[in-house]
Amino acid sequence: MPTIKTDESGPPLASVAARPFEAAVSYGRRGDLEVRLARSPREIDAAQAIRYRVFYEEMSATPDAETRARGRDFDRFDEICDHLLVLDHALAPGETDEPEDPQSLKKVVGCYRLLRQEVAERHGGFYTASEYDIAPLLARHADLNFLELGRSCVLKPYRTRPTVELLWHGIMHYVTAHNLDVMFGCASFEGTDPAALAVPLSYLHHFHAAPDDWRVRALPECYEEMNRIAREDVDPREALRALPPMIKGYLRAGCYIGEGAVVDKQFGTTDVLILFPVAQISDRYLTKFGAKYGTPRGGA
Repeated sequence: MPTIKTDESGPPLASVAARPFEAAVSYGRRGDLEVRLARSPREIDAAQAIRYRVFYEEMSATPDAETRARGRDFDRFDEICDHLLVLDHALAPGETDEPEDPQSLKKVVGCYRLLRQEVAERHGGFYTASEYDIAPLLARHADLNFLELGRSCVLKPYRTRPTVELLWHGIMHYVTAHNLDVMFGCASFEGTDPAALAVPLSYLHHFHAAPDDWRVRALPECYEEMNRIAREDVDPREALRALPPMIKGYLRAGCYIGEGAVVDKQFGTTDVLILFPVAQISDRYLTKFGAKYGTPRGGA
């Protein structure tokens, strides 16, 4: 799952409570599961609680004292990002579904964090810049609008195709609504030893590297070599079996992979950079996630 090492530099931000929220638009629904944006500070808090459960309690992230005390995965970027949620309406039947209803908050079972370029530029830039040298990429494509994806998180019982498809459906509607051209973010392998990940990292390097126009390299102080096995010695089937499901999905959609991995010791992961020029996402994915769950509608 994508986990982003954040850059704490930049100007101070307004509080979550003071931030504006988009109108309550449902991006789609499948049975009891629905995907839409968070529409209150308490819904963002619910997403942060899920992130803590997955990253710190289930996986191997190491919390600092404040993170442990709050039981929340949080950073300053939460205040400016949009938060895409998957909700299970079967979890709290009979509640009002108002954004401040405590019962309604129990329905949040998955989330994704979205940061648009126009917002990032007003608040110190993208946080991926703490791991990857993205400035040349942004300069080469100054005519395009970028969207940073991060903090993907789904509770274990919901790590199924319907939930993942709903998240992607929501992302594609968000991309369309905001006229965005490129998506990017870090996807993670569990573990902090790149040598132990030699097969999948080498596979990504040899078979899915970004072309020159989209190339992004990890910062020198973060850079871990991905080219650990010669191309002719890589078994693609073995490599695919070793890839996390989320990265497999990215590859099926037609993503590119940045140059160099980055070890994130706080989260206990090895990260790779994912790049999605929207115009080059496979037609099958665009069709599937653009229409399968219906068009956006007001309300939840």
